[in-house]
Amino acid sequence: MALQKQPKTVLVADDSSVIRTLMQHLLKKLGYRAITAENGTSCIRTLEEEPVDVLLLDLNMPEKDGMEVLSWVREQGMTLPVIIITALEDVSQAVQCMKMGAYEYLTKPVENERLEIILRNALSESCLKEKVAVLEKELIAKDLFREIRGNSPALRRSIDQAMQVMETDMNVLLNGESGTGKELFAKAIHHGSRRKGGPFVTINCAAISSELAESLLFGHTKGAFTGATADHAGYFEQADGGTIFLDEIGDMSLDIQAKVLRALQEKKIRRVGEKKERAVDFRLVSATHRDFSQSITDKSFRADLYYRLEEYPLYIPPLRERQEDIIPLAEHFLQEFCKANGLDTPVIAPEALLSLQSHPWPGNVRELQNIIRRAVLTAGEGRIASFMPQGSQQKSTPQPSSLPISVPAETTPTSAPVKPERGTENQAILKDIELQAIVDTYRECGGNQSRTAELLGISRSTLIRKMKRHGLTRSVSIAPADRKSD
Repeated sequence: MALQKQPKTVLVADDSSVIRTLMQHLLKKLGYRAITAENGTSCIRTLEEEPVDVLLLDLNMPEKDGMEVLSWVREQGMTLPVIIITALEDVSQAVQCMKMGAYEYLTKPVENERLEIILRNALSESCLKEKVAVLEKELIAKDLFREIRGNSPALRRSIDQAMQVMETDMNVLLNGESGTGKELFAKAIHHGSRRKGGPFVTINCAAISSELAESLLFGHTKGAFTGATADHAGYFEQADGGTIFLDEIGDMSLDIQAKVLRALQEKKIRRVGEKKERAVDFRLVSATHRDFSQSITDKSFRADLYYRLEEYPLYIPPLRERQEDIIPLAEHFLQEFCKANGLDTPVIAPEALLSLQSHPWPGNVRELQNIIRRAVLTAGEGRIASFMPQGSQQKSTPQPSSLPISVPAETTPTSAPVKPERGTENQAILKDIELQAIVDTYRECGGNQSRTAELLGISRSTLIRKMKRHGLTRSVSIAPADRKSD
């Protein structure tokens, strides 16, 4: 059963109760939902509290007049059409209203048919503008996040959240495992912000020793310590007017945490060996793979700094939660590596694709990229035949095109893989690939389930579960003479 379309909401702001009542009846007859406001203050309050599609606005109202309301609407960045309806026909006033963004200027009394046409046109134009805005946003996101490949729901959510915060100056804390692309997100946030013309300064906190951290972050003066032969601007000062990205901030010492907290609070820094403070204008984006709740509990990380950092927390999903992205990413890395090195591009066989899907990817996108690069170099006859998990017991020598995945076969993901959305093209493709790989390998092994599971890089119980899901039986297209027992 089709869902019924919700009627558009029209707000009638007029100090005349008669006008409000007449308008309500007319709008209801035309299929709109009508709400009213008796003065400018009430009108603004209604606009703040509920969504409105069109505003019919009288100019002469108590408390706040229509011009003040119109000005407020535009200051808030609202895009709803505002139709001025007033008793006075004043050309100069009409021109002023149109300059302020009013959609139309009408004088009372208004013909019902004309109002109906204007409302319909205003809503159509507003709908078109919304669609254009959505497309523009998608194009901007595609450009800013072009280095972050994938179209899974989990990744799209993270990109949408980054788009929401990038134009503000809020501090962003990126949470995610190593290899998920936190620095790429930080760069995208910077290049999509008002600070994109300023510097983007990256610091890996895990790579800075405690002894050098203060000098590197905040700078030093000549002679401040042995070896300080010249004045030096620290990373915070270098990021003035732009964005500073503190990667792996959870590895920062408590002493430096206190100084970073003060820089965040005061937006001032003091070089080592200098008495005066310097004002700096920066936006902070930080990242960690650590569990801050544990770090705060064991007092290895300051709670007050954490709350400053996570003004806007942003979760970057691991690859195992982006299962739909694995094969497109693998194919991208394959093409990229072969093109950059002048190599022929091998074909990834179905059983190899199945192994890629089954792997938990503890090293995430970075691990996948490395695996594909090694696979290209070991591929035989232009074919990446299989990915054999390290630790699997093979009765025969691996083929040159086989590639050990870098973790034991017993490794399992810490959370269940995200299932592709029902009905998507990727789901159908992956299902066909998996089915074909199982059937081909099962035939090759003469119906031996243990051997089939071993070659596919999965457990025997997983193979049985997958066979049941695909409706396969143990006797699937295997000649009796070739069949072997388990």
